[in-house]
Parts: sequence; C-alpha cells; structure tokens
Amino acid sequence: MYNCKDIVSRLSEAVDAALKRVDCDVLGMLKAAYDDENNERAKWALAQIIENDEVAERTDSYPCQDTGVAMLMVTVGQDATFDGSLADALEEGVRLGYKDGRKSIAHPLTRINTRDNTPPVIYYDVVPGDGLTVKFLAKGAGSENMGGVRMLTPSKGKRGIIDAAVNIVKEAGANPCPPILLGVGVGGTMDKAALLSKTALLRKCGESSPDPEVAELEKEILSEVNALGIGAQGLGGKHTALACAVEIAPTHIGMLPVAVTVQCHSVRHAEVKFDER
Repeated sequence: MYNCKDIVSRLSEAVDAALKRVDCDVLGMLKAAYDDENNERAKWALAQIIENDEVAERTDSYPCQDTGVAMLMVTVGQDATFDGSLADALEEGVRLGYKDGRKSIAHPLTRINTRDNTPPVIYYDVVPGDGLTVKFLAKGAGSENMGGVRMLTPSKGKRGIIDAAVNIVKEAGANPCPPILLGVGVGGTMDKAALLSKTALLRKCGESSPDPEVAELEKEILSEVNALGIGAQGLGGKHTALACAVEIAPTHIGMLPVAVTVQCHSVRHAEVKFDER
C-alpha cells in the first residue's frame, strides 16, 4: 500500500528542485550549440542563456520566471493500493512544490488566479502490476501558445508531417524563445496526437526513437526546422531547435493527425518512482 503523505512529500521536493534546474542534457546541448554557432548575435544569445541557467542552479533560483503549468504523467499499476486519494496527493504535491514559485493558473473566463498553481494537468496510464511512477513537466505559456495540430489526409504522408512541423515553427518565429525542443505526435486522433507530442518531451532530451523509421523522421524535421534560420532568440544562426522527439500511434485509415508541442530551452522536468510503504 502506498502512503499518500510520502507521495506528497517526495513529489513536492521533486517539483521544487526541477523548477530551479534546467535539464542537464539540455544545458549540454546549449553549450554544444554555442561551440558550433558562427552567427555572432546568436552566439551571444546562447552565452546569455547558458549563464542564466548556471546562475540559477548555483543560487537555487528559477531559470525562467514562468514556472508553467504542472503536467503529470502518472503510470500506475492496476493492483496498486493507497491509504488515501492518489489524485489529492498529486495535487497537494504540486501545490507544495510551487510554494515559492510563480502562481500562473487561472480560470479561463474570469481569469481569477487559483493562487497555488493547481490544479495540475494529470494523465493516467494504467498498467499491469502495482508500481507507481510520476513524470513532471513544467509547461510554460510562451512556448505552449506556439504549438498546433494539423489534421492531414493520409495522402500527405511523411512529407506532410514534416511540412506541418516546420510550418508551425516558422509561424512561431522568435515567440517561444528559441532554441526550442519539439515534441511531435503522429497518429491516433486529434487529442491523442496532442498527448503523444507531450509524451515525446518526457523522453531523455536528445535521445532518438528506438524505431529507425521514426528516428529518421526526427532527424529530417530537426534539419528542416534549423534550415529556417530563426536561430537563438530569433537572431539567426544554425540552432532554431536543439532536438526533435516523435511519438506515434495507430490511426484511422482516413486520417493522419499531427500535433506539435513547442518547448522552450528552459526544460524543467522530473521523474519520481515511488515504493510501497
């Protein structure tokens, strides 16, 4: 049986730590982009980003003022039991994790702030066994606003998928604070594709798909996005995007849904595997 107080404690600690630290793999990619860049303005912008992230980690402060929407991807075993409400424990863990962070969640019509950055967006995946794993992603508004869904016909094929992703980035321009990371969902339905695009961003940053065909698609999208020349902070150069991750799912014979989630370089996420107590 899982102790809900333990879930609250460990999740809140993970959220607080994640919000103050850009993913180390992304920081490595930013440094590699700086070394590779020959556009002086873009190189300057990359240097500022890297310095900002390193100062944030050194001073235990936030690398970005937008601490985002808390997204939780929960994998729970069908045999797991809890001494209370799992949903309540997850929400409380997020509330405490954002205790010192900016409170950004508001009613969509009245715009009244909830004042504790809850409720989080939670997706559950029920699997065999009794395990419990929670993945957290802080999703900032500036980059989230730039995502999109394209409902293609099957005849558009691979070229259509690439064009959809590239055009979404082109339309976004400098708005999502490039260099960005791209999560692309292909297949399912409109909503499933969007969820896949979020799931893609929880993969280890820069890691290719184990499916060779999907990995090749990731490379092609990344190459064409970087060929746009938007560059760091919209100042030009080679590095509009640092990485592209694609997740796929079976879809109806009459459609080809494509969703793109744009993630700014301030990637903040965590994974917590819980033990029964």
